[in-house]
Amino acid sequence: MKERIFQWIEALAASPHPGWWLFALAFAESSFFPIPPDVLLITLGMTDPKRAIWYGIVCTAGSVLGGAAGYTIGLYGGRPLLYRFFNQTKVAAVERLYDRYNAWATGIAGLTPIPYKVFTIGGGAFKIDFRIFMLASLGSRGLRFMAEGILLHFFGAAVKDFLFEWFNWLTLAVAVVGIAGFWVVHHVGRRAHRHAEENPEG
Repeated sequence: MKERIFQWIEALAASPHPGWWLFALAFAESSFFPIPPDVLLITLGMTDPKRAIWYGIVCTAGSVLGGAAGYTIGLYGGRPLLYRFFNQTKVAAVERLYDRYNAWATGIAGLTPIPYKVFTIGGGAFKIDFRIFMLASLGSRGLRFMAEGILLHFFGAAVKDFLFEWFNWLTLAVAVVGIAGFWVVHHVGRRAHRHAEENPEG
């Protein structure tokens, strides 16, 4: 199965318009398709490192717009649709993240190996603020795919094994740092606000 997937990806990369296929794959993966676009992005970046950053932009655009489509699917399909395609444990975990971080949970998902479509569909099903959802989606997916594009632009095929084997862990580490930073800013802000209320004169 893995060999067939790579053969299919190589065929897309060798097609006359690989950028359109990358956009379509990134769009589909954010709402219903199981294969991540990173595989095609890395293949294209290795083939033509000079265009790797452009491919990162194309992949980001497709993924963000696909996320909006997933949000719409969840908005009109609701929880029953989530439970039909994803197990109850995964849906409950996504809901807890949304309860805690609101639409910014989308940003966490966009940087991690967690299937992004669970969060995009969940965002609509749980009626998360769409503007924040799109902003978080753009930030996280842009960081992920643009980082891949930049690495491929400067290092080409030499960085292939790193991207395939370690990139998910690297982006997961970035997500953890981001969550920690959010927690620190949030709690420092709350303490400062509480201090100002308790000491209105100074």
